[in-house]
Amino acid sequence: MPNEPITIHAIINGEKVPTEKQAPRENPTHPDEIVGYAPLNTKDETVHAIEAAYDALKSWAWTEVEDRIERMERAIQKIKDATPEIATLLSREHGKALYDSKGEIAISIMWMEFACMNVKKVVSPQEKVHENGRTIITFDPVGVVSAISPWNYPISLSTIKIAPALLTGNTMVVKPSPYAPLAVSKVVEIIANEFPPGVLNLVHGDAEVGVELTSNPKVAKIAFTGGTKTAKSIMKAASETIKKMTLELGGNDAAIVLEDFNVNDERAMRRMVISNFLTSGQICMIAKRIYVHRSIYDAFVEKYIEAANKWIRVGEPFHPDVTVGPVNNKNQVKYVRSLVEDAKSKGAKVIPLGKILNPELMDNGYFLQPTVVTVPILPFDDEEQVIELHNESIYGLTSSVWGEEEHAVRVARRMEAGTTMINTAAVQGLDVQFPFGGVKQSGVGREYGEEGLKSYVETHVINLPKTLELPYIPE
Repeated sequence: MPNEPITIHAIINGEKVPTEKQAPRENPTHPDEIVGYAPLNTKDETVHAIEAAYDALKSWAWTEVEDRIERMERAIQKIKDATPEIATLLSREHGKALYDSKGEIAISIMWMEFACMNVKKVVSPQEKVHENGRTIITFDPVGVVSAISPWNYPISLSTIKIAPALLTGNTMVVKPSPYAPLAVSKVVEIIANEFPPGVLNLVHGDAEVGVELTSNPKVAKIAFTGGTKTAKSIMKAASETIKKMTLELGGNDAAIVLEDFNVNDERAMRRMVISNFLTSGQICMIAKRIYVHRSIYDAFVEKYIEAANKWIRVGEPFHPDVTVGPVNNKNQVKYVRSLVEDAKSKGAKVIPLGKILNPELMDNGYFLQPTVVTVPILPFDDEEQVIELHNESIYGLTSSVWGEEEHAVRVARRMEAGTTMINTAAVQGLDVQFPFGGVKQSGVGREYGEEGLKSYVETHVINLPKTLELPYIPE
């Protein structure tokens, strides 16, 4: 495994751009090890990237969709070929277990291939002849898109934006998170190399870069995944020029366990545990609160702990038996510890879970032993009560219902969420063929599915009336 730090660069108008300042990215498993350096771009460099995208749009918007698909398919193949190297880099800089890194790349490829297969259907013009004449409907690019992605799934939450934007004729500037900038930059570079200069640009940096990407008048659309608080600032910045937006934000996702759920179903209990602790629990759509019917509450908690102790194995991300690595950064460690301590102070029972495979790493790396805190596992007595408890939240990204399928579907129909999964949750229940996004303060718009492609086009109606006579105007 290579240990020499790598250096990544901004990509502007097809060129790697050296910068004066760079930020180190440490390995959360071994914080003394620097995995690589990412640039700290300036406002002026960000403006340059936006202008490059704006200039490239003039020709790229009119290219044939077949050309766009061919270019994206070449990029997909190169990402497949580079998966071992990219996955290793992602695990080193992020902390997620190697199987998880490979899974993230697989989901990204799955979506990019879906987008290639379905974009023609979305952008093909329609023509209708009717009693009033003829109407042509085209689906045109929105324009320059700024994409801001988070650190928890940096590759998939960037490609979820890049593929539909480029395939529908837009140009882009992408800004990854400074907490996981390296592997995603490698992926962006692979894609950018298959497209004309300026079509896909890459910048890194702090607040001034983000402000420029969300307020520059030449940016027509913002695609953002992150926290609701940041999204509110983005919406304010974008309001001056009425930009289009796709926002996938945080959630307070709930799992509802009905009285007819079989607590002795070991595979189902394992799916529940994974929905809580995959990627060390650093996923926007994990189940953060679990409502369990009172009649099975004690048995559920017992079987949940049993399943968690079997699945959770904490340690070095490259250890073949590890399922949970460190959390991503020092601030995240402090934050999670504060939540656990707060729960303890309020009387919650905190139970350590799983097995620690590398005890010597725990004190040096950004490790936390997974725990179950009994406060977020709450008993309920009837469905009306639990549906109301679920829907009281200002968030609504995903949810899950566990029990007999048809019973669970009836409950799911009444839940306020963008996606509700039955007898599974989180990434396990995700399907790139169908739209994904939140309701209420969990987001605006949808990604994935045909709807995710449509969010990057504008509908343009060209009317050819049968009669050109003026309407009657009184003398």
